[in-house]
Amino acid sequence: MALQLVSHAAVDGKRPVSKASQPSNSFAKARRLTFAAVAFFMAASATSPVQAQSSAFAGMAGSWSGGGTVTLDDGSSERIRCRATYKVTGASMQMVLACASDAYKFNLAADVVAAGGEVTGNWSESSRNVGGSIQGRGAGGSFQVVAQAAGFAANISLKTTGNKQQIALHADSQFRAANISLSK
Repeated sequence: MALQLVSHAAVDGKRPVSKASQPSNSFAKARRLTFAAVAFFMAASATSPVQAQSSAFAGMAGSWSGGGTVTLDDGSSERIRCRATYKVTGASMQMVLACASDAYKFNLAADVVAAGGEVTGNWSESSRNVGGSIQGRGAGGSFQVVAQAAGFAANISLKTTGNKQQIALHADSQFRAANISLSK
C-alpha cells in the first residue's frame, strides 16, 4: 500500500495523504522543532571565537618571536633576539618573554589578570632572581603597566595588532630601555 502511494505521488506530482501518515508528520515536525531548539541553545551558550577574542588579552595567545634593541645604563645599545609565549584563559594571562644579545639577556615571566580596564599581577626575572608586582591599565591587546620590586621600577607598554606586537620597557636599572617587535 505504501509503495502504491509513493508511486501515485510520483505520477500525480502530489504527496499522498493518508490518515496513517498524519501522526508521523506531526512527530517529524516536533522532532525538527526540538532539534532546531537544541541547536539554537547550544549555539547561544557556546563561546564563539569572536567572543573569546574580545577579552583584554585578545589575539595574544600563542608563541611570538622577533627582535629589537636594549639600551644599557652606560648608554650603549645592543640588538636582541626575543621569544614570547602567552597563555590566555579568560581574564587571566601567563607570559614568558626571553631576550638575549651577545652580552646581555633577560627572562621575564608574569601572571596577570584584567578586570574593568585594570591589570594586576606578579612578575619575575629569573636571570637576576628578582620579582615583584605589576599594576596598570589595558584592554584589547594594548597595555601600559608598571613592574615594581624593591629598588626597581619599569614602565612597560605593549601593543598587539593582528600578528604583530610592540613592547617597550623603560627602567631605572642595569638596562635603561628595550624596544621589541614580535610576530606570530
